[in-house]
Amino acid sequence: MSVHILGIRHHGPGSARNVKAFLEELQPDIVLIEGPPEADALIQWASHEDLQPPVAILAYQPDSPQKACFYPFAAFSPEWQAMLYAGQQRIHVRFMDLPLSHVFGIENEEAAKAETAKGLTAGEAGTADGLQSLRRRQSRNTSHEVFDTGTDTPFIPARDPISHLAAAAGYDDGERWWEHMFEYRQQQTQVFEAVNDAMQALREELPRRNDRHEQLREAWMRKCIRLAEKEMFQRIAVICGAWHAPALQNMPKQKEDQELLKGLPKAKVECTWIPWTYSRLSYESGYGAGIPSPGWYEHIWEHPADDGTRWMALVAKLFREQQQDTSVAHVMEAVRLANALAALRHYARPGLEELNEATLSVLCNGESILMQLIRDELIVRNRIGKVPLEVPTPPLQADIAKWQKKLRLPQTADFKDYTLDLRKDTDLERSIFLHRLQLMDIHWGKRTETSGKGTFKEQWRLQWDPAFSIDIIEKGSWGNTVEEAATRFVTHYAGSTSTLRQVCKMLESAIPAELPAVVAVLIQRINNLAAASGDVLQLMEVIPSLVNISRYGNVRKTDAALVNDITESMIGRICISLPAACTAVADDAALALLDLFYAMNDAISLLQQEALSSSWQQTLLAISGNAQSAQMIAGYATRLLFDAKIITGEALARMFSVSMSVANPPSLAAAWLEGFLKGSGILLLLDEELWGMVHHWVSQLENDIFIQVLPLLRRTFSNFTAPERKKLGDKVKNGGSGTSIKTVTTGGIDDQRGAAGIPVVMQMLGLHDSKLLADGA
Repeated sequence: MSVHILGIRHHGPGSARNVKAFLEELQPDIVLIEGPPEADALIQWASHEDLQPPVAILAYQPDSPQKACFYPFAAFSPEWQAMLYAGQQRIHVRFMDLPLSHVFGIENEEAAKAETAKGLTAGEAGTADGLQSLRRRQSRNTSHEVFDTGTDTPFIPARDPISHLAAAAGYDDGERWWEHMFEYRQQQTQVFEAVNDAMQALREELPRRNDRHEQLREAWMRKCIRLAEKEMFQRIAVICGAWHAPALQNMPKQKEDQELLKGLPKAKVECTWIPWTYSRLSYESGYGAGIPSPGWYEHIWEHPADDGTRWMALVAKLFREQQQDTSVAHVMEAVRLANALAALRHYARPGLEELNEATLSVLCNGESILMQLIRDELIVRNRIGKVPLEVPTPPLQADIAKWQKKLRLPQTADFKDYTLDLRKDTDLERSIFLHRLQLMDIHWGKRTETSGKGTFKEQWRLQWDPAFSIDIIEKGSWGNTVEEAATRFVTHYAGSTSTLRQVCKMLESAIPAELPAVVAVLIQRINNLAAASGDVLQLMEVIPSLVNISRYGNVRKTDAALVNDITESMIGRICISLPAACTAVADDAALALLDLFYAMNDAISLLQQEALSSSWQQTLLAISGNAQSAQMIAGYATRLLFDAKIITGEALARMFSVSMSVANPPSLAAAWLEGFLKGSGILLLLDEELWGMVHHWVSQLENDIFIQVLPLLRRTFSNFTAPERKKLGDKVKNGGSGTSIKTVTTGGIDDQRGAAGIPVVMQMLGLHDSKLLADGA
């Protein structure tokens, strides 16, 4: 009976190659892998052809899904290769880390103690528990490295123990030392003995840490090894993080471990496979056992003997796709430079650092901007794994996966844009599905504006994040299908919110999601909130979204008229209360109120109901004619009436003269002018009478008064487009009249001369039979 401890680096291609070779030579009858024992049933799926890494084991607490952790694997992860070997050889394989049922149980117990000790409120306790869970989760992830940092604060890690070995070898970076010693080297012998000896020396020399979590983990691992020995397995292979190897090789007495593991609290845990991405496998995602270059590691896993030629060929291909001139000579020179740098640094082969330096010098001509492209597309790569539908998953997650397959909406690591034509059945179903996910706060798809007119098109951008899996599991408590979960979740949320704007936003998504039960609940909720609300500005904020809802009536075959009664009632209340709300308003508040006026005016125009339009115009007349109204709002109300052709000609000139009169304070006149001209200066270019009134008002201002109103005037004209400002400037230079193109007519049309030009025009258009066309003309 023999036990072989294989200390590895998680997600290391060299370690994965060494593990694979060692197992093939040893031919063990059981393999023990550092991982959650609750996921033992999932190991059989590793050899399934449709389970393609990168993937991760998601472990979570069913009654509190936000308490979860991930165990990611790539093709170059030693644990993944061990699982593949065990599946191919049909031998026993188990996970041997401390069960997550105990980990979550300890967290729950500590949170309960903290709540009692500190007297936290229910909400504060939940927050503290979530933070503690995050820290512990990070700590668990950190333990998946070659070593454990032993810190409970992931953002301020302790010094990497490997850095001590790197410093002794003359390296300033422990990662780089490990890569050149273990990940890049070929045909290594007795590598695991060397790793175990090095870790043993580090554990003896470095200060001992009183990390209970680490002690529990290592005690449980030893327990699993003893159990395998008791079951009479003859050749036991143990795959663990290198830091743990000495603790598993030099076992204490069994009684000590039993005392340490006695009475651990428990919590229920469930596990499943989920797709993972290389970007989430990298350090930047916050994953404690992350690696800086998963795409590069995949490359050296697939091409271990590459001297840089294959890599540089990939870089050249990427540059050519971006229309960058890259020749074979560039590739050859870059490879030579990378190998020369490796030789100068006494490396057996160039690593990623040498290849990047050669790329920057030769292919990028010293410009570092292209290195970001290489990092995104090659060094990290946007790659996502694949999980078969047959893998046991929570019902809601399975339903979402079913719809994704049916609607041909694959999960992608990079974003993908979809333009949906809602007149087509498949695109309509896609839209309904995405809107239902949004209602549950699963923002896989983000809606963007579409070009062109009409309500039959939607633009979506989809990008999958593995963290959505936790959101899906959490929402699974509301139902087993997307429709059921969305209905119950929104109904509950609508009843607990008191914000009219939020409920209207939900209704705007519920109608395109085709959830009639939800729509009825939300309409009733809006009606109750609107009746109880005395804030006219809040009512104005929600009118555009309510009016927008009615636009779905034709394409989606939805009775959007359900909201019309509420909309009309709210507009009526707004028209009654708005004139009073526009008095005694500060300048900053008036400026913000103009946007509500603009949206309100557009919404009422979109409804195309004469009665509502008439009520709105009467409200604008009352505001514009009230001397107590804020001048900026009064000016804008006048402008909207002018656009609607309610105030024109002499009436407009008279109102303008009164508002811009010398008797008025210049600041008020400037504010009225800013409101009137908001959004466009085209009026001043086309209306000479209006231009004359503005020109006369500005001209008669005294110098000190002009200086006072100049900031307001500059703010007014800064909102115009650059061509409008240029034309207004030209108009001032020309003494008040803008340049214009004049058409001079010298008489009637000469038919004979016009006919003579037709053949030439037809020939220019590519119509060769121009003579026939000319004759026909």
